[in-house]
Amino acid sequence: MKHRSAALRPGLLGFMALMTFSLWATGKQAEGPSNRLYIYNWTYYTPPSIIEKFEKEYGVTVIYDEFASNEDMYAKIQAGGSGYDIVFPSGDYVSIMSRQGMFEKIDRSKLSNLKNIDPLVLQKAAYDPDMEYSVPYYWGAAGIAVNTAKVPDFEKSWSIFSRTDLRGRMTMLDDMREVMGDALVYLGYSVNTTDDAAIEAAKNLINQEWKPNLVKFDAEAFGKGYANGDFWVVQGYAEVVYEEIADNEQLKRDTVFFIPGEGGPAYIDSMCILKGAKNIDLAYKFIDFIHRPEIYAEFADYFGFPATANVPARQYQKVTPYYRTEDLATTELKDDLGPALDRYNDAWFNSIRIGN
Repeated sequence: MKHRSAALRPGLLGFMALMTFSLWATGKQAEGPSNRLYIYNWTYYTPPSIIEKFEKEYGVTVIYDEFASNEDMYAKIQAGGSGYDIVFPSGDYVSIMSRQGMFEKIDRSKLSNLKNIDPLVLQKAAYDPDMEYSVPYYWGAAGIAVNTAKVPDFEKSWSIFSRTDLRGRMTMLDDMREVMGDALVYLGYSVNTTDDAAIEAAKNLINQEWKPNLVKFDAEAFGKGYANGDFWVVQGYAEVVYEEIADNEQLKRDTVFFIPGEGGPAYIDSMCILKGAKNIDLAYKFIDFIHRPEIYAEFADYFGFPATANVPARQYQKVTPYYRTEDLATTELKDDLGPALDRYNDAWFNSIRIGN
């Protein structure tokens, strides 16, 4: 999920740089177990306070290396990046990598906090519902942020992008599966459909009704554009928008973020232990540590997330999240479409994205 980039709490990336280093700058870890845990995670996706608490409790050092996309992570592991213990892929890559024998099987007897995981998340995680190879970390989705001072009346639906009165004040993500998925669910289809007629209908909706009203497709600067008033309606990730408007109290009061009632694409990122990991026992301790209710609540509060993957953590939350776990109930995970992905690529790159 490329949205977890430097846009998230950028001032803390320097802090992370001081407390971590790249495995590839220093070489692979030494053979055999050690008091170091090597984590390969999305660019800043675990609060420093949680890392520090884990290190202190277990008397260990966490080496936190970062990736910006599933594709980057997969390529590095496939090329021999075997120095890591835990990796955090999204659902479709859990499926791909487990099939290719890249993960250790999860020994549930070593994890006392699996009981805290929301059964709905496991129901959604059809790629690994029994947690054979993965333990859910976070379940989330993109949505829509609206500046109600500029747009006081609106429907909580993807149809907002059809509004010609908002032309030139709206953006959608520059993300094929997200935007195509939004159009598909609005039309009553699955985000994973391979039906040619459905894909064509989604393409036409975007081209004829949504795209003419957009400033652009934007996955990088939509938060900044919203914060400075250029955009009044943006599709994106709540944590990015609210980070950008953190110092603007009026805009925070005026902002409504919602996941449309029709649903849309969602993601589940999971914790997986890589095949051949040298610090497996420490990896299990970290996974179990994350799912302690008070620790998971700290993680969720830090980013303004609902505690989607951990039910008892919800009672420990001190920050009102930007959306609710219930809002995700109608969302659908993006599957690995295999060869059918070519049909989406054709619609997106050869039609929708032409001229942008």
